[in-house]
Amino acid sequence: MSPIIEKYIEIVKKRNPGEIEFHEAVEEVLESLVPVLEKHHEFVENGIIERLIEPERQITFAVPWIDDNGKVQVNRGFRVQFNSAIGPYKGGLRFHPSVYIGIIKFLGFEQIFKNSLTGLPIGGGKGGADFDPKGKSEREVMRFCQSFMTELQRHIGPDIDVPAGDIGVGGREIGYLFGQYKRIKGNFQNGVLTGKGIGWGGSLVRTQATGYGIIYFVREMLKANNETIKNKKVVISGSGNVAIYACEKAQYYGAKVVAMSDSNGYILDEDGIKLDTVKKIKEVERKRIKEYVKYHTNAKYVEGGCIWEIPCDIALPCATQNDINAESAQKLIDNGVFAVGEGANMPSTIEAIKLFQKNNILLAPAKAANAGGVATSALEMSQNSMRLSWTAEEVDAKLDGIMTNIFKTCDKASKEYGMPKNYVAGANIAGFLKVANAMMAQGV
Repeated sequence: MSPIIEKYIEIVKKRNPGEIEFHEAVEEVLESLVPVLEKHHEFVENGIIERLIEPERQITFAVPWIDDNGKVQVNRGFRVQFNSAIGPYKGGLRFHPSVYIGIIKFLGFEQIFKNSLTGLPIGGGKGGADFDPKGKSEREVMRFCQSFMTELQRHIGPDIDVPAGDIGVGGREIGYLFGQYKRIKGNFQNGVLTGKGIGWGGSLVRTQATGYGIIYFVREMLKANNETIKNKKVVISGSGNVAIYACEKAQYYGAKVVAMSDSNGYILDEDGIKLDTVKKIKEVERKRIKEYVKYHTNAKYVEGGCIWEIPCDIALPCATQNDINAESAQKLIDNGVFAVGEGANMPSTIEAIKLFQKNNILLAPAKAANAGGVATSALEMSQNSMRLSWTAEEVDAKLDGIMTNIFKTCDKASKEYGMPKNYVAGANIAGFLKVANAMMAQGV
């Protein structure tokens, strides 16, 4: 580790003990920034890094609600408003039992750079709760969301902080959250949340945006390296929105997607995944991915297996953080993978990333490759501000343009700082420079 960043890593670990995900996220970014800090001493002299690694505001609150048996339950809610140098805080809400302040800080820190890369005026934030919507009735989810928003509404607004959905927070939850916000505030500020229903301020293509965006970025990355998606064998972890629509767009460009997964195991269909079946299972029936083999007997389901054991040309981790560790990365490399597109937030560990880079694997980093979701959320904010609704074709074209530009920005930064084809460094550097320069301009 370079001495120039050691002190910052120590600060983070001392102030945030036990928050491993946050530590990893900061270390991964700062290692890329060493050449920037060596060149731009003004960032060091003006404490930009110290300010960047400390959230501007952290909010923790109790979320009491009553279950269907009349029993009072209490969860913990969070909102971390990390950096507002280039715009109001923007980032999703995650409802999952694993949520704690360290996860939210990691996600919020990543969001700073991701939002910066979109070229849109949005700062970084993140929130959520250790509530699990799975297994809850509609009424229980509604009551929880209403209680959560009763506190959160004090801290958000169209020009302050604009939350969206994330794991465990889809259109249903956003609807309940918005309804409570409107009830308390007494007005229809549809720019306060994104991911809303199409009929009341939402944007077309928002559901597909993250998955589509990954493929647009990977397409540009491959093109710059004289490759193409067409006829490539692809493996995708996950089977939620991101994975489904990454699969859809990859197949559109002629890829052969052979595997998808959920937290219990994976399906392998050497003839190519039948996406209509996956959509039926996950979006309509809301069942586990193993149901796929009931419809396609030539496919197989592997309980608890590692999907990264499957040989492929392109791997798309679209499930959760730390999905690919060093062992999984080595399996992918040994089996001939040449490109990885990160659809989830920080799906590859630092050790896995170093292995990919050492073996010259093309790596599309999460904060760049999965920025399509937040980019389309910002497009939703624009439509709300103008009281307009764009067609799906218009939104998709804007999304394609944004993702293409993100790749070009990462590529340019990697070359400018002597690390060509290191798109991880390129994303970190380009995202950082825009925020850092804004912080410099605005003073301490």
